[in-house]
Amino acid sequence: MLAVAYHAAFINLRVVPSSKLISLHPILGTRDIERGIAFYTKELGFALAFRDEGTPTNYAGLKRDEIVLHMQFQYEHEMQTTRLRFRVSDPDALLAEFKGRKVAIQTEIRDTTWGTREFALYDPDRNALTFFRDSSSEQAFR
Repeated sequence: MLAVAYHAAFINLRVVPSSKLISLHPILGTRDIERGIAFYTKELGFALAFRDEGTPTNYAGLKRDEIVLHMQFQYEHEMQTTRLRFRVSDPDALLAEFKGRKVAIQTEIRDTTWGTREFALYDPDRNALTFFRDSSSEQAFR
């Protein structure tokens, strides 16, 4: 009975035009916001876009090219591993840049069975960052 009701409700579902989604600004948790800002700016080449005026800083924004990340202090019980995938134009060049800055790489660059060329690393708070180029469906991202 429930399956029939669900199916009927799904059939009658109409798509109502709404606002277009424009961008996403993930918020990364950090136990030490100054350490996090230093890692993203000095190691990964982001610029500090803003920070709150509190002492100590509790919230900040970072930008590199078209990517915007927000960072917020969190207590230990609030922390969890966040996983982000960054689509990039040239993962080999980015990897060389990061290695030149002595960034610890977790997974060396590789071609995957799902059609990407990618490498991965962790930030100081164990947020997982993967940088990839999708060679199998590049047109899907344009």
